[in-house]
Amino acid sequence: MSNKTFSALIVDKKANQFSVEIKKLDIKQLPQEDVLIKVLYSSINYKDALACIPDGKIVKAYPFIPGIDLAGIVVSSKDARFKEGDSVIATGYELGVSHFGGYGEYAALPGDWLIPLPQRLTLKEAMIFGTAGFTAALSIHKLEENGLTPNNGKVLVTGATGGVGSLAVVMFSNLGYHIVASTGKTEEHDLLRALGASEIISRSDVYDGTIKSLDKQQFAAAIDPVGGSQLAAILSKIIYGGSVAVSGLTGGAKVPTSVFPFILRGINLLGVDSVNCPPEKRSIIWQRIAAEMKDEKKLNLIKKEILFGDLPDVLPQLLKGKSVGRIIIKINA
Repeated sequence: MSNKTFSALIVDKKANQFSVEIKKLDIKQLPQEDVLIKVLYSSINYKDALACIPDGKIVKAYPFIPGIDLAGIVVSSKDARFKEGDSVIATGYELGVSHFGGYGEYAALPGDWLIPLPQRLTLKEAMIFGTAGFTAALSIHKLEENGLTPNNGKVLVTGATGGVGSLAVVMFSNLGYHIVASTGKTEEHDLLRALGASEIISRSDVYDGTIKSLDKQQFAAAIDPVGGSQLAAILSKIIYGGSVAVSGLTGGAKVPTSVFPFILRGINLLGVDSVNCPPEKRSIIWQRIAAEMKDEKKLNLIKKEILFGDLPDVLPQLLKGKSVGRIIIKINA
């Protein structure tokens, strides 16, 4: 692979100039890591869109290759766990933040960051899930570890048309849960029903601007990638002994709640960290995704596939709140 060039999306910042362009790099410009991967697919996440604006506060140093997800084929490996031709997935850790990410035809990564592609999952499907799907699956896994079953009652999914939310609806549906999907996009109700939502409510039904210390008990559990005041409102609506899995803060980092839901109803607030999740658990979650949570027909409803060259134009859509579901990128043919 010496003296080989490849294409990558490069974000660069010099003085007052900021650029996002697909450029040619030499393979030697990749980090010196144990495993070299030919990237076949990546995906677009909110963090990736932030990495491609001047004040996104994601990228640590420039020039840089973003992309917090990738799926591809091992080209060469110094790690005994992987060999040439293996199909692998990488999400989380420092990928696409301080380590060159998935928006290039090749990537060099530590073996500890890689998960072998599970049987019954294609590389393309792995990127429809990506970090968003892994986060949703990890949320469900943690809720079930804390006692959730389909018999416990309704489960709430907020931000239901986003990446985490839409995939949580698909996964919960496959596992037999009664799903209440919350969204502000009334035009997407039919899509949410097709994904498996039993009921659809508006954002204001979850949080109308007021927060009660204890509200009517409505949900056995909730997955919330939003946070902020909405999370406080959700906590007040969880049934006795129920749980909320929180994985995001698009609604704000501060949660203006009281101790009452915790000490009077015994509910659990579960933090979900998909970035530094240990490899052993990461592998378990990906195996569950492939074996229990995948529905090809439903995945196709929320998947939009673009070509690598379209990436600079498509990335800004996520910051405008217009994206629904998952956008995946075909990097190599």
